[in-house]
Amino acid sequence: MADLTNTSGLKYPLTKMSFVVDFGATGTCAFSEVTGVESSVDVIEFRQGNANTLSLMKVPGLVHHGNVTMKYGMTTDTTLVSWFYDCVNSERQKFERKTDIIITLLDTSQAIQTSSEKYTAAAGEGVQWKLHDAWITKLNMPDLDAKTSDIAIASIEVAYERLEIVAGGAS
Repeated sequence: MADLTNTSGLKYPLTKMSFVVDFGATGTCAFSEVTGVESSVDVIEFRQGNANTLSLMKVPGLVHHGNVTMKYGMTTDTTLVSWFYDCVNSERQKFERKTDIIITLLDTSQAIQTSSEKYTAAAGEGVQWKLHDAWITKLNMPDLDAKTSDIAIASIEVAYERLEIVAGGAS
């Protein structure tokens, strides 16, 4: 594994082109684009009646997570299709939240290790975003056009309740 550090000892930034998305027991899926991993905290402003200052105090409020959009090239593999369908189906009999969806940004200097068809970053390498209690809120199928030879790109929008960020193997 090559160490991509310059002469001053600083590590080069990770590129955004090498990543994998792991859906746990459902499997790992190759997506062409993942956008919208974001969190924000409400700011609550208040002033106590006996305060000696005219400025407001600020305290953290509720945490909000945006929905994540994932785009992928359609294939005949149906590993995730049944979960996609269960989430957007009008009958909620089989609705299932995924315990963790793990998005791993890989260091391009490391080799991708595979074990039982899962991609894993070596300890201390890359960055991971873990989306806890996730489910699909939207499914967009590709537009079809017989006059082009473009890849059929579908997308899913995933909602989640908690975000965990693991950088370099430690959270």
